[in-house]
Amino acid sequence: MNYTLPGSWLLQAWFYGLAAAILVAASLLVRRSARVFGDAPGEAARRSRRFQVAAASWVTIVSAASYSGVLNPLAGPPWPFGLMFGSIVVLGVVIARSATGTRLARGLPLSVLVGFQAFRLPLEVSMHQAYVEGLMPVQMSYSGRNFDILTGVTALVLGAVLAYRRLPRWVTYAWNVIGLALLANIVAVALLSTPMIAYFGPDRLNVWVARMPYTLLPAVMVLAAWAGHLIVFRALKEPQEQT
Repeated sequence: MNYTLPGSWLLQAWFYGLAAAILVAASLLVRRSARVFGDAPGEAARRSRRFQVAAASWVTIVSAASYSGVLNPLAGPPWPFGLMFGSIVVLGVVIARSATGTRLARGLPLSVLVGFQAFRLPLEVSMHQAYVEGLMPVQMSYSGRNFDILTGVTALVLGAVLAYRRLPRWVTYAWNVIGLALLANIVAVALLSTPMIAYFGPDRLNVWVARMPYTLLPAVMVLAAWAGHLIVFRALKEPQEQT
């Protein structure tokens, strides 16, 4: 594995761009859901701005930790990276259970909540390119043990179908469970590939995400996928029909 080169400029730009697109889309959905939920236009705008400030603060903290090298498990103790991972798990739950999560679950149709997860399709393509460039171990790509590209593809299909017709809620529920399982699978593979465990061997270590812009993979993409699944579960519990 190549732990020194940052990857091609195109790959770096793609990760920055995809993270930015996810955050912009999430901000727009926060504003839209607040207005549909019944908030006044001014309050909806304030909620969107608060989300933007919180997201920018989180990305700034993670970026600073990454650029400083403190997240690099080969250069120091593994606990900073573990702290970031634990924070992602907690933040996903907090977002889903917050007032913003409530508005997203109640104010947006299921087609939008499901379709949002389609970002995992271009993400998996870019992760495979990271493997091709020697940055990422093969087990984290769809050439190895990562099957999360299926979530991105099916999110596009199911989201489009839900936009035009009603389906039994068990269909969306089953999709959400499978998507969450596929997310858990790649997260487990990534953790097993860390230097502390090195389950797949010392030549297949996951250290690339300790360096920007690839730190945005867990900090933004995984967090968005995790929180998104939890919000879909909340939406499916709502009594009113959503499409």
